[in-house]
Amino acid sequence: MLLFYIMINRYYSNLDNYIQPGKVLIIYGPRRVGKTTLIKNFLSKKGKEINIKIDDGGDISVQETLSSLNLDKLRRYVGNNNIIVIDEAQYVPNIGQSIKLLVDHVEGVNIILSGSSSLSLGNLLGEPLTGRSIDLLLYPISQLELSSYIGKYELEKNNEEYLIFGSYPEVLTSVSFEDKAKYLLNLVNSYIFKDILSLEKIKGARILLDLLRLLAFQIGNEVSLSELASSLSIDSKTVARYLDLLEKSFIIYRLGGFSRNLRSEVTNKSKYFFFDNGVRNAIINNFNTLNMRDDVGKLWENFLIIERTKRQKYLGNNVNPYFWRTYEQNEIDYIEEAGGILSPYEFKYSSLKKNKGSKIFEREYPQTKVNTINKDNYIDFVCLPDDINFTNLSEFPNGRYLLQIEMQYPYIREEIGIIINNMKSNSSDEWILVKKQLEDLLKKKVKEEDTEKFKELIEGIRI
Repeated sequence: MLLFYIMINRYYSNLDNYIQPGKVLIIYGPRRVGKTTLIKNFLSKKGKEINIKIDDGGDISVQETLSSLNLDKLRRYVGNNNIIVIDEAQYVPNIGQSIKLLVDHVEGVNIILSGSSSLSLGNLLGEPLTGRSIDLLLYPISQLELSSYIGKYELEKNNEEYLIFGSYPEVLTSVSFEDKAKYLLNLVNSYIFKDILSLEKIKGARILLDLLRLLAFQIGNEVSLSELASSLSIDSKTVARYLDLLEKSFIIYRLGGFSRNLRSEVTNKSKYFFFDNGVRNAIINNFNTLNMRDDVGKLWENFLIIERTKRQKYLGNNVNPYFWRTYEQNEIDYIEEAGGILSPYEFKYSSLKKNKGSKIFEREYPQTKVNTINKDNYIDFVCLPDDINFTNLSEFPNGRYLLQIEMQYPYIREEIGIIINNMKSNSSDEWILVKKQLEDLLKKKVKEEDTEKFKELIEGIRI
């Protein structure tokens, strides 16, 4: 299976889908998930007529040039290049203002920025580039991406491995379990705190690692800031700041509480999950097999929530995620809210039996039905239905729009499939034909309540 992992096509592989005139492409994500590889693979397919400049934001000379805010100097820096790539862009002072000058005053150049942390990139780029950027968040390799290459059967067969070691690219390409564990321990000890320590002036990683250990044992439970503060001998405000930094560094993921009807619903606490199961297990230094663990439920819940998050983000499904609990300890593990519609889920590794909380939730929200996700039925929860070909769509420019249409409007999925299968090339003429076919579908088969969103997707296809 190693060959498949090496060849895997990331969801954002064709960056042409996202590069637009007058816009900066910003690629965020945790360290070591393949951002630089993604960009280099994309650039390697460009012809020799395209001039490309790639720089590292950690280079002092690059920092001096890009932070100068001197337009003539910036023009000389761009030269005759068509594409400018700045990796680790968060280390360049005034980067947002400099890039704004380039976008506003230098024509014919596309700019790609990448960074491992949103805490500094967001602060430096946010205001200057408002309305001038397209942001992509790249995760560790998703089950959605893997399913297109090794198939759902192999995913299910190797599920235990993903629960224990996660899905960082180098973990997937490591042959032995010992090598996987060694890589993850090195990642935790050497890389994941780098942005926080260098950019936020925190003196050492020990307090952060202690905080993460506490969180690792509390997956699935609401977190009390005061209890964490007491355990770490620091104040609650500092705990809240550290949690925010860890979240912005893509180490942990916060899930808030849902409430609409009951006064007894808990909303003032959050749950925290890890962006990768392997990182979580490295933090507590436990890579035991499932039959030797007492935290399988925690691993299962973390895995499902993060893989579902990747899936929805990549597919462009805008949902609001929550958990639900009452003061009487009735609970739903995960809820997605979209357009006022609630989709609640329970996570059980090996059971379909609903708990008491499901019945109470369905009683209080009678339009809902709680679905139980276990190891026998999880695959479509984190991947795509069998009748959607992710690989074909991901290869096409504008393919994400067709993918969203297939996912969101299953009643015309067959027609969309025919359109995709009939595509002979990625030419402008071919896409003009696709748009005409979609417009015909809009007139003839799209439901009235779906027309506005369907129009937006059609308009998103660039010729």
